[in-house]
Amino acid sequence: MAAHAYSPNEESWPELPLAAWQDTYATLHMWTQVVGKVRLALSPRVNHWWEVPLYVNARGLGTSAIPYGDGIFEVQFDFIDHKLIIQTSWGTSKTLALRPQSVADFYAEFMSAMRSLGIEVKIWTMPVEVPNPIRFEHDTQHASYDREYANRFWKILVLSSNVFEEFRAGFIGKNSPVHFFWGSFDLAVTRFSGRRAPERPGADSITREAYSHEVISAGFWPGGGDVKGAVFYTYAAPEPAGCAEQKVLPAEAFYHPQLKEFLLMYDDVRRSPSPRKTLLSFLQSTYEAAADLGHWERQELERH
Repeated sequence: MAAHAYSPNEESWPELPLAAWQDTYATLHMWTQVVGKVRLALSPRVNHWWEVPLYVNARGLGTSAIPYGDGIFEVQFDFIDHKLIIQTSWGTSKTLALRPQSVADFYAEFMSAMRSLGIEVKIWTMPVEVPNPIRFEHDTQHASYDREYANRFWKILVLSSNVFEEFRAGFIGKNSPVHFFWGSFDLAVTRFSGRRAPERPGADSITREAYSHEVISAGFWPGGGDVKGAVFYTYAAPEPAGCAEQKVLPAEAFYHPQLKEFLLMYDDVRRSPSPRKTLLSFLQSTYEAAADLGHWERQELERH
């Protein structure tokens, strides 16, 4: 039997007050976009932009394998030792420290490290899905990195990912991986009804590809704007009539009329007697509400 060191805090869900780490959050968001755009530039196009995300792993967030020439490379955000590690299949690697520095400096250092490994890539340096974007090479505004909160955020992603994977296993229809989108900075898992979705009038190419089919998506987001803290969410696209009136679990969950999503604040999960059971009840009840209203063929799509 394999033995491992056990910490009594392994299963605790840490606090993540938005005000305490919002500067680190904003900076880390831009750093993940720099790395994510490299993956996007070099990876073959996959349905629904599934070549874009990062993945939660035992050290932090990683790209998984990115093809380059006759080999592959990977980029790893290590939130334990606070390093950025680039590793290649031809036996070379480069390690950079994760520390307080501007997005402009991070971008320059990362791209220099890539070139030193023989990897040449050009990316569009304008951030996406943020208000008032600043090109990476000009962004000296975002320059914070608090190790404690970067590590807490990753721990929450690990705990959330474990529950999302458990929830994902109950669905035998088309189902996305549990993945981290660096554009919106959220961890997500998406179920598909199998039916094409109606065309969205005026939708851009990104939105058309993402929502070409009917989906119910769930995820974790650190918050922002009108949402004043970390939150779990579920939404259906297209949204069937009647979602706003549905009663879902747990009692603290609610429907946000502007976002058109079911929300459950992270703190309500964290403080519950069983965060896992509380989160699973939210994921399942919101899925059932949207799937029933949307007339999904649940008998054919779910594990029984």
